[in-house]
Amino acid sequence: MNKEEFLTALRSSLAGLPQDDIEERVTFFGEMIDDRMEDGTGEEEAVAGIGPVEKIREQIVAEIPLPKLVREKVRPKRALRSWEIVLIVLGFPVWFPLLVAAGAVVLSLYIVLWALLIALWAIEVSLWLCVPTGIAAAAVYFAQGSAVPALMMLGAALLLAGLSIFAFFGCAAASKGVLALTKKVGLGIKSLFIRKENAK
Repeated sequence: MNKEEFLTALRSSLAGLPQDDIEERVTFFGEMIDDRMEDGTGEEEAVAGIGPVEKIREQIVAEIPLPKLVREKVRPKRALRSWEIVLIVLGFPVWFPLLVAAGAVVLSLYIVLWALLIALWAIEVSLWLCVPTGIAAAAVYFAQGSAVPALMMLGAALLLAGLSIFAFFGCAAASKGVLALTKKVGLGIKSLFIRKENAK
């Protein structure tokens, strides 16, 4: 793929974003290709070194703030007619509560997801805290001459140490999953606004 084909594909993939962002990004990548070519890289090699258009589009969409996309989408392209204004005002008691309810449901699901993640990490921390406590209790029992309770406490501390190591990997994986899901949901919401713009 040469520079012109790449920039055309990039511009096409960014359709629906604010026009100033599209121009800024296309110019940026055009200059990047030019810089690589000035350093002695061939045109097709310079384009290939940048990466696939889909990956670049995903990064660009992730960088653009959602409020900017929403503002661009809701900004009227023409003046509203009087009957449109009347419909918006009369429909306000219906569409506004539905919009607030939908936002509240999404926000509550997001909060619950993060609360579960925090609870998992709290369990992990409590498991780790039980290990030195169990070892200290075993030492106290040994000092008192109670070997059986001391061995039981030491065994429990070792068991909890193993569980805490096992739980750490689960908590780390859950954290990565929640962060990846959060990123995908954010990109999905942005893409909804972009797709609606493209449909016009």
